Amino acid sequence: MIREMRDEDWGTVSEIYKQGLEEETSTFNTECPSFTEWNEGHVKNCRFVFEEEGKVVGWIALSPSSSRCAYKGCVEMSVYVDRNYRGHGIGTALVNTIIKEAEKDGYWSIYSAIFSINKASIALHKKCGFREIGYRERIAKDRFGKWQNTTLMEYRAS
Repeated sequence: MIREMRDEDWGTVSEIYKQGLEEETSTFNTECPSFTEWNEGHVKNCRFVFEEEGKVVGWIALSPSSSRCAYKGCVEMSVYVDRNYRGHGIGTALVNTIIKEAEKDGYWSIYSAIFSINKASIALHKKCGFREIGYRERIAKDRFGKWQNTTLMEYRAS
């Protein structure tokens, strides 16, 4: 079941995020942010969790891509699924939900910068209608000091 994320979901949401930190495939961050930091960096609408049998097993949220007024409809998407629940359509359901809700809220461009080694995430984005718009070679080092490339993907509202 997909529902809006609540502040009290942060404990589980952050644990799922920490899995991404450990796996070296999803973020350049070196540690999990506090709820306050995370909350300030994400738009207040378009935050959802996937709940299975009362447990949060995935989440999705949007961040502004720029503070400039002209880009108010452009956002960056983050989607994470608990490693024990991957491959069951949870990511697809979350991405499809946020696309619908983002369009309702006036967002016209949803952007993702994905570690190029994360083939599953790239496939998920393509499955949900994102297109590859670019590639950044050796853009930054991950928390283990290893250079990573990112694949840039975008969904444009119709």
